[in-house]
Amino acid sequence: MSGHFPFSGNTNRVSVFGFYERYNLNPAMQEKYYKWWYDWAKSMVMNDADLKAVKGVEFSHYPFGHHSAVDFHLRQGAWSTALVDLGGFIKGTLMSKLNDEQLHKLDDDHHHMLHALETEAKNTPRPSVPEIGWFRHT
Repeated sequence: MSGHFPFSGNTNRVSVFGFYERYNLNPAMQEKYYKWWYDWAKSMVMNDADLKAVKGVEFSHYPFGHHSAVDFHLRQGAWSTALVDLGGFIKGTLMSKLNDEQLHKLDDDHHHMLHALETEAKNTPRPSVPEIGWFRHT
């Protein structure tokens, strides 16, 4: 599996938030990134009879997962927490179903999608980090 998907390694909401920050993705672009993975995962699930029977109901709402749309202690971190749940499912279930050719295609498609978002980010940058910072426990 590619090592640059934000859920490839030991993933948590802070590491995914860091991925978004690295590519300068504002919250709207974070949702676009998440939606790309959501649509890909939903397609995989709905085109596999066993997965559809077991996991299809979890794709009946958007976003996917128990923590969908929850910021926790991260301000503007809802798409980070949502991607942790979806990414865990992708990494733990869907990636093992792909052969080498499919993995290479996914990696290539991901690269092009991320490049397009980077280009868009130049025109719509993230808001600057507030004085208190993004990571605040209250």
